Amino acid sequence: MRMFQVTACVPSQTRTRTQRELQNTYFTKLVPYDNWFREQQRIMKMGGKIIKVKLATGKQGTNTGLL
Repeated sequence: MRMFQVTACVPSQTRTRTQRELQNTYFTKLVPYDNWFREQQRIMKMGGKIIKVKLATGKQGTNTGLL
């Protein structure tokens, strides 16, 4: 199954103490090839930025260090 390994940065509103403070959350996840456009739209709607996209193969979670 073809998958993308996506690294993104999303601003987190739950961890802010003041209105001027903004904390970014970085995450890496595997996204199926067919759901790539939907995931891209979700990250952009949250005000995030996609940092790196890599084509990955194999089982879900193996390329990101999760077993």
